[in-house]
Amino acid sequence: MDLNTILSQLETADEEEIEKFLRQYIRENSHTFSFDQKEESLRSKLCQSVLSVLGRRVKPSCQKTCLETLRILSRDKRVLAPVATREGMLILGGMARLNAGEEGDDNQNISQEDTQSEEEERVVVVEALKCLCNVVYNSPAAQQVSVDVQLVHGLCATLRTARTWHHEVGLFTLRLLFLVSALRPDVRGVLRREWHAVRLLTEVLEHTLDVSWVGPYEAARPDPQALPMPAEDNERAMEALKALFNLTLSDTGGEEDDHHFRLIAAILRHSLMLKTETEEKTEEAHSHAINLLNNLPVSCLDVLIDVPVQGGLEIYGGKNMDAVQMLIDFMEKRMDKGSNYKEGLTPVLSLLTEGSRQHREIRRYIKAQVLPPLKDVKIRPEIGTTTRNKLVRLMTHVDMGVKQTAAEFLFVLCKESVDNLLKYTGYGNAAGLLVARGLLAGGRGETQYSEDENSDTDEYKSAKPFINPITGHVEEPMPNPIEEMTEEQKEYEAQKLVNMFDKLSRQNVIRPMGVRPDGTLAPLEETLCDPPEDSGSDSD
Repeated sequence: MDLNTILSQLETADEEEIEKFLRQYIRENSHTFSFDQKEESLRSKLCQSVLSVLGRRVKPSCQKTCLETLRILSRDKRVLAPVATREGMLILGGMARLNAGEEGDDNQNISQEDTQSEEEERVVVVEALKCLCNVVYNSPAAQQVSVDVQLVHGLCATLRTARTWHHEVGLFTLRLLFLVSALRPDVRGVLRREWHAVRLLTEVLEHTLDVSWVGPYEAARPDPQALPMPAEDNERAMEALKALFNLTLSDTGGEEDDHHFRLIAAILRHSLMLKTETEEKTEEAHSHAINLLNNLPVSCLDVLIDVPVQGGLEIYGGKNMDAVQMLIDFMEKRMDKGSNYKEGLTPVLSLLTEGSRQHREIRRYIKAQVLPPLKDVKIRPEIGTTTRNKLVRLMTHVDMGVKQTAAEFLFVLCKESVDNLLKYTGYGNAAGLLVARGLLAGGRGETQYSEDENSDTDEYKSAKPFINPITGHVEEPMPNPIEEMTEEQKEYEAQKLVNMFDKLSRQNVIRPMGVRPDGTLAPLEETLCDPPEDSGSDSD
């Protein structure tokens, strides 16, 4: 339908006619996400007209139709100026039950009329929340206005009713809170300090996941025979996890203490034990839980393994490794996907790295699976299908973040010992980490670990003298290419090689490097000029 026709009719039409014209527009554009730029001004005027209708006392069905129209229009960020105003946001906030100030309460509570049914009210609230999600996502101006009218106050007030809210109301309330906290980092501190959002979201998560406590930081083990977590509950839980991730992304001076973070860690452990209706959704939920665990103080990670009621493994000091095993399985799945390592794999690698660095039992358990004692050293460490092989391959990945995270994980499993790392990876694969750490000359990292236990197998001990330290495996003897050359041929080939290196060096394709006494790389001329540290004799 022509936009000019709709605009002219909205000025004089009654509610039924307004609904009729707008429903026609909705039918024609419900699946439209790319709009004609020539009609921008007309769509902007339609936004203003729809807001004007919502500002009048119209019946719920008309409110719903107007909000559906506005939701479609809000997909186009170029026409949102009429909505991204104090008046526009207060109207939508009132419809969504989020207004904290008197202006919204006095003027925009049309949907609270006593004659309106609960179902009609819910539909209007949900549509208003959907509109707000689109508007806040697409309009920086609307983001600022939402802060000015204290929309987050209304959101946090709604969180307090989580035990009674309808699924869609909860879902889009949490999604809107996630969007505001993601797009406005400056609001995170206010949400934590003034509106206690972290505590409220934790309570939402606890209720949604149906946590039953059997100890201070221990949830009851999920029944293996129980039905999978309902899809709607999982959707809300993931939105809550995403919002909590934003709020705990940095230390913004919230009210939380060690107790509260441990409580969150215990709930996240419980979430890792749950299954949803599909494997894909289970993996997605676990991904959000892992992201949030990375934000918690690493000292709280002992909650993952310290569950006295359920018990644990005697070999690991009685600690329960079920959650750690879930993290290892998750890491394996993400490595096997072979793509999107940066967002999909590095968070779980970082979590396992810090957990291993801080907690001895976690490190021992992971190392037993990832880096078991070596037996067959005839194959290069990056070739094969074991977890170790996959991680070693990642040490030379093209993405610097992926490469460093994988290398750091293996380094920590080796107690930050260069010798131990090279045993499992070879010098060539580990070179990047050693350069970054200044450990090319060997040694250890800064973290203190317990004494090394000798886990070398007899097979490894017998093969060790024949292992090429660069490639990390026993190589087949190679024929000597210069064995049958004459001295003149050898001299010619050597000079040819020198000339090639000289040319590459002059063109800055390569740069000769050396190792300083402290183990760091430097241009060769600098390392040759550095005097030996223990040199005390005079020189001519």
